[in-house]
Amino acid sequence: MKKNERNLEKRSHLRALKYPNSSSTQSFLGIFKLLREKLGLIKSFGSWKASLKNLKITPQLVILMERVGVAELPLHYGRAPKWLFQRMVKLGKSITTLIVNEYGRDKFLERLADPFWLNALGCALGYDWHSSGLTTVVLGALKEALARADLGIVVCGGKGKTSRKTPEEIERASEILSFRSEEIERLKYCSKIAAKIDNAVVQDGYTLYHHAFIVSEDGEWVVVQQGMNQLNRFARRYHWLSKKIKNLVVEPHSAIVGKKEDVVLDLTARESEDTRKCSVDLVKDNPEHLRKYLRDIRQKSLWEFSKDSDIQLKFLRLPREHDFSLQDLDDRVIKSLKLAYELQPQDFEELVSIKGIGPKCIRALALISNLIYGTEVSYRDPCKFSFAHGGKDGVPYPVDLKTYDHSIK
Repeated sequence: MKKNERNLEKRSHLRALKYPNSSSTQSFLGIFKLLREKLGLIKSFGSWKASLKNLKITPQLVILMERVGVAELPLHYGRAPKWLFQRMVKLGKSITTLIVNEYGRDKFLERLADPFWLNALGCALGYDWHSSGLTTVVLGALKEALARADLGIVVCGGKGKTSRKTPEEIERASEILSFRSEEIERLKYCSKIAAKIDNAVVQDGYTLYHHAFIVSEDGEWVVVQQGMNQLNRFARRYHWLSKKIKNLVVEPHSAIVGKKEDVVLDLTARESEDTRKCSVDLVKDNPEHLRKYLRDIRQKSLWEFSKDSDIQLKFLRLPREHDFSLQDLDDRVIKSLKLAYELQPQDFEELVSIKGIGPKCIRALALISNLIYGTEVSYRDPCKFSFAHGGKDGVPYPVDLKTYDHSIK
């Protein structure tokens, strides 16, 4: 056994001893065992010592390896060096081929839908595990890798302007995967609604700038998209898996991982059900009435209104950047609501899918539903798992000593 193989096996056994039952350990031990035995790829790692050093499975990264969710990453700028990206494509193709041949396309999609597994894959390909660029670069490498492989899986979309080409790329992918016209329209709709929900229905302060739609010839799909928050300089990644989604607008993420935000308008939460229904009823009435509803609150902002009333305190705890007043209900918002009125949507999903119904419209409807009709709205960040105490190097944030000491007690 050569030196690189011995070192890799030694590190794998150390991880297995520390986390013997974690799915991450089992997953990567299996992958690299097969890589060594069937593909002989470990030999190509001779100049990849830096990549191997990055292949670390920390306690934070072994949680919920089989769940779909969201990851939050520090916002990094710059480009991946060409020499690295070319090798990421080659190794990514080999790993993908191995997984699909051994476990099938569905299992590969399940792993892409896992935020921890995707980060671990980025480490294996030589990228920083805590960088926002991991999402865009790894998905870009997989897009090229899968285009060269005949595995029945295609990656559509990407970063920035490329994300807007997703519908066109889905149509081109359908020629390769032999989809019927109605199936193409369904996939394009799923891509659109996933982006709309994470941008407008879950208002967490992150604006989407990356959208990747990965589809197999079996008709199953994964969405991996990422939003940017310029204020806290973090990026948040959202994962969707078609097989696990029962309702596109009701808690579509089964697990969310990241740094919790204090206040998030989450209309996908189950407790927001009445607000979703009321929002649909409001747009089915004349949208001009919405101006009157806000005037009835004497044109005060929520911040001012909280001084005069004890009702609906959950809504009134919103920070100033989430405040909404009559001035926000401008002509553009009213125009979009009038279009929704003309279309008479039957449910909240249909309302969200209407062109022009964005964050402002959704927020206005939620405000009126809550203040006028008393419906419940969730302002809890749907993030369920986070880093417990931070890290000594300040990643993802400095150690919180007060929380740390409280945990010890």
